Amino acid sequence: MLYRTENYVMKNTFRIFLAVTGITALYGWAEQKQIDKASWLIGTWESKTSRGSLYETWSKVNDSEFYGKSYMLREKDTVVFESIQLVQKQEGLFYMPTVRNQNDGQAVTFKSKLVTDDKLVFENPEHDFPQRIAYTKISQDSLVAEISGVRNGQERAQKFSMKRIK
Repeated sequence: MLYRTENYVMKNTFRIFLAVTGITALYGWAEQKQIDKASWLIGTWESKTSRGSLYETWSKVNDSEFYGKSYMLREKDTVVFESIQLVQKQEGLFYMPTVRNQNDGQAVTFKSKLVTDDKLVFENPEHDFPQRIAYTKISQDSLVAEISGVRNGQERAQKFSMKRIK
């Protein structure tokens, strides 16, 4: 009788182990896929403004990182605004811009709040401005980037309609 009880306990323990391992593996797989949902960003995007053309270029570094660069062309001059890392970590997807001459050259980290096949939203409530960065895919060749938050005590938002050029 003792053998049957031990055998029963071992079988059930093994089943529980397999279930927990399977759920953990599935959860890890789902988290890793967040960056894949952002793959529509890859390419070069343009937003024409009265001050010149604003560009954002994204490339895939590896399975867990994309690299972006935001810059403006004014006549023949290129003015780089920021470089951006989009990084998949165990805790989620992170948008990390580094702006020249700001924050001692260190990236500011924004954690994903929403990642779908056509929308990416990142937040950092501690940052001065913006506290929120969002990308919305309109079509294969157009998107809207938006920065928003509180500046000088007032809600602010800036939208950039962008078209894919590469």
